[in-house]
Amino acid sequence: MTVRVQTQDFDVGAELQQLSAGNHQIGGVASFVGLVRDIAPEGSGASSSMTLEHYPGMTEKRLAEIEAEAQRRWPLAATLIIHRHGRLEPGDRIVLVATASSHREAALESCAFLIDWLKTEAPFWKLEDGPEGPRWVEAKSSDDARKAAWKK
Repeated sequence: MTVRVQTQDFDVGAELQQLSAGNHQIGGVASFVGLVRDIAPEGSGASSSMTLEHYPGMTEKRLAEIEAEAQRRWPLAATLIIHRHGRLEPGDRIVLVATASSHREAALESCAFLIDWLKTEAPFWKLEDGPEGPRWVEAKSSDDARKAAWKK
């Protein structure tokens, strides 16, 4: 079980290889890679960059709690959350979420769960730099609805 918050980019293939290396009980690995888009979410024009801010220590602790919740809900052999912070350009990778289990259903469901919960529960603040200048990205009700669907 791994959580990393970092400024540097990551190699998706190498990370996924390491996730399941040597564990022949794993039957499925599910992953999601989030990228910086060049269009602001509300369609207000192109975004030239995004800066993600966080509180070191608090962020890693919260991500570990979210990861532990996935571990509680599904029989997972391995999980990985890598989330970047700092200034990112369109096309840059922001996040990698990967889960591994003996069965694909657990891997797929837990990966979707982690993505939905990270979107609403991870303590990151996003500042987009666009044509009208910088603006803080607001939370979306659609993200809250997706998280609520996982409530048990």
